[in-house]
Amino acid sequence: MSVLDPSQRVRPDVAEECAEFVRKAAISLGFQHLGITSITLDEDEKHLLAWLDEGRHGEMSYMARHGVKRSRPDALVPGTIRVLSARMDYLPQNFSDAERALADARVGYISRYALGRDYHKLLRQRLQKLVDMTTAKFGQFGFRVFTDSAPVLEKALARNAGLGWIGKHTNLIDKRSGSWFFLGEIYTDLPLPTDLPSSDHCGTCTRCLTACPTQAIVAPYQVDARRCISYLTIELQGAIPEEFRSAMGNRIYGCDDCQLVCPWNKFARLSVEPDFRIRHGLDQRSLVELFNWDEATFLSKTEGSAIRRIGHERWLRNLAIALGNAPSHPLILKALHQKREHPSELVREHVHWAIARHGSAQLL
Repeated sequence: MSVLDPSQRVRPDVAEECAEFVRKAAISLGFQHLGITSITLDEDEKHLLAWLDEGRHGEMSYMARHGVKRSRPDALVPGTIRVLSARMDYLPQNFSDAERALADARVGYISRYALGRDYHKLLRQRLQKLVDMTTAKFGQFGFRVFTDSAPVLEKALARNAGLGWIGKHTNLIDKRSGSWFFLGEIYTDLPLPTDLPSSDHCGTCTRCLTACPTQAIVAPYQVDARRCISYLTIELQGAIPEEFRSAMGNRIYGCDDCQLVCPWNKFARLSVEPDFRIRHGLDQRSLVELFNWDEATFLSKTEGSAIRRIGHERWLRNLAIALGNAPSHPLILKALHQKREHPSELVREHVHWAIARHGSAQLL
């Protein structure tokens, strides 16, 4: 972001008009809410550094590598004085009941956010269009657009911008629409008026702590990523620790349990975005069918999807665990035995574990 000469900046007397414009323009572009905040994140930085010192980021080395750039927007993008934080609902209209999918051990459970197209490109394009619309009306300004693509403390910024509070499960919650939404940011040098931060409304509720299959929410507002199924199935490169495998159940990409039990999600709104519609029936595919995808099929079925980032090897790793947790059935045993000699040591190790889980069950 290039810092503009002060004479080129939006004048203070039109700053309020500009702020109102970007809020309304964001809604017209498909966002459900946009707020504006300053860049002060002192308390959140202390929390971040303590979390990193405890090693709770696991193998996500990039979390530590960027240091305080994550909590100091003007260190990441010099000249930044404001952050525009926007949210977009993603819960697809035609998805099968999540609880029913979790209860059916023969079906692969994929986190609701990943059932459609990858959100990164869509949100970036919409945020860029918002910048273009604002530039056309008010003139040039410094900016940089983010959608989970750089060291940004997005939930803290969104809270400060009035989009919701950070719940005990560390996800952002809006009391009018729950937590099933994506976030995106625009760092800018526009001297816009800021919104009031959201207050916490979790109260005494601890449903998310109780529901977490692997007890990753180690205390209210504290998550140890190393225990989290989303981390284990998506971020972790190697073998999944055996202590967590049975608790993973049929979750093969991400986990939504803490959101599913959150009472505020009774207000969740379904998304109208076509890109978030379920693709390839991924909300109700059988584990055996998914496990039998060869790499070419995996790449074809996950084109444009967030799922592709884990690659076919880790896809099979995750599915092997789910198959090991499923009730014994000849089709499941056959699928596992067919991959006993898979070229990948990672896949073989998890397949052998799964077969052992079925004990003396017979193929026929």
